[in-house]
Amino acid sequence: MGSRSEQSGVRSLASAAFALWCWTAPALCDPPRNDYPTAARVQYVQDCEGRNGGGLADLYKCSCVIDHMAAHLTYDEFVEAATFAHYATLGGEGGGIFRDTDRAKERAKLYRTLEADAYHACGLKKPPS
Repeated sequence: MGSRSEQSGVRSLASAAFALWCWTAPALCDPPRNDYPTAARVQYVQDCEGRNGGGLADLYKCSCVIDHMAAHLTYDEFVEAATFAHYATLGGEGGGIFRDTDRAKERAKLYRTLEADAYHACGLKKPPS
């Protein structure tokens, strides 16, 4: 085995090579398109668990659901679609923006469809409407 300074030199060289590789191929080093904030994933899983009984199996199934959603929507798309889906039943004139525009209807439908597909794929009953 080499000396400590040789090992340190190898580590430094490896780090430099990785940095150079990331600089020349940044798309390969960028976070994935669906890299949701941890807090958003945890909140979704906790809400999902609460709706489905809260057992350990639900933790894994609900984690599967958010992973499925993340595979299809960027985080910004997810937030927008979820907002329209959750507030589509908001009454009054103020709720109109969440239910009456074509974009609101399309985004809410997309969210509900993806979530239903994810629930099915992950072994959960139908999501709440």
